[in-house]
Amino acid sequence: MSISTPFIRRPIATSLLTAAIFLAGLVAYPMLPVAPLPSVQFPTLTVTAQYPGASPETMASTVATPLETEFGQMLPGLAQMTSASVLGTTQITLQFDLGSDLGNDETLVLEAMNAAQGSLPKDMPSPPTFRAINPADSPILILGMRSDQAPITEVDSYAENIVEQQISQLPGVGQVLVAGQQTPAIRVQVDPARLANMGMTLEDVRTVLTNATVDNPKGSIDGPQQSFTIYANDQLVQAEPYNNIIIGYRNGAPIRIRDIGRAVPGPQNRELAAWTNGKPSILLLVFKQPNANVISTADGVKAKLPALRADFPPNISLNVVSDRTLTIRASVADVEFTLMLAVALVVMVIFLFLRNVWATIIPSVTIPVALVGTLGMMYVCGYSLDNLSLMGLTIAVGFVVDDAIVMLENIFR
Repeated sequence: MSISTPFIRRPIATSLLTAAIFLAGLVAYPMLPVAPLPSVQFPTLTVTAQYPGASPETMASTVATPLETEFGQMLPGLAQMTSASVLGTTQITLQFDLGSDLGNDETLVLEAMNAAQGSLPKDMPSPPTFRAINPADSPILILGMRSDQAPITEVDSYAENIVEQQISQLPGVGQVLVAGQQTPAIRVQVDPARLANMGMTLEDVRTVLTNATVDNPKGSIDGPQQSFTIYANDQLVQAEPYNNIIIGYRNGAPIRIRDIGRAVPGPQNRELAAWTNGKPSILLLVFKQPNANVISTADGVKAKLPALRADFPPNISLNVVSDRTLTIRASVADVEFTLMLAVALVVMVIFLFLRNVWATIIPSVTIPVALVGTLGMMYVCGYSLDNLSLMGLTIAVGFVVDDAIVMLENIFR
């Protein structure tokens, strides 16, 4: 008995099984993730260390080297390690073998960072941090925020505190990165000559500024009949009050910031910037989750934009600068049209050569069932609709046609 015998003897069961396969593929099709390329997760971690003011050479020798030494000794599955040191920042990229358990690797990286802590500079403001990344990822959307009236630091405040947080909560969004950050800050510009004449150093000024804007508890006042808790915020958020801070005394007279320089509002890091159409802007890079549908994720972000625009002044604009899904949509639509055209041409050619309606019905049924049923198996296996899988489906039409013709030959014989 051949493999075809039970299906030939039970035509009704065979028809129901064929319909079930076709329906399973139709149900799975909307749930398949859409991406430009197959989702391949490389176990990769990036370690970032900040040491403000240090030169790239100092960052490489005093920060990167101790960390790299510990990573090389304590990470058995490490396949590749690269580092880049710039002014005040070191970034180390750790790529592990494809079969590595990223959760276990994160634990080992944390232990290596703790072991290297004693070799790092003692005055680093914060310990190194790490996060998991996928080097094959690229942003699906780039949003731009700018204003012709409001300062760029105000635009950055709305971008980081409102737009970034709300977009990060949308389904399918993996992370949102802010490019060209202009975090609001107060910059104190000091005249070294005046400071030297006062017999003071920049470290004296830094110490005073650090203590001047600390929001400490104020305590309470206990009276004979009532007790009052003191609520006062002594943090300085504007530039002008900084000019009145007393940094020392000379000959009984107070020395204030305005005596040695001035305080001005500005960005925290003036070396960062971004532009759209030649104008200063804040860019938000939107990344999708590994198995998310890139098209539905992008549509969800775009649908959220009108609600986000209502949360900040109208003189700040929020627009889509780059949409990577345009080419993906075009590729998917083109391949879908190619598949339908190929099926139609195959059925037409078979009919023209055989001149038999029932013989033509066979490939006209088997080809769509085979293609749509494949979508169900793709969903079960965790595959996505991408350029490679769609190309494979297009090529598979030829194999299905060959099988259908062989079946027709056997039926005729």
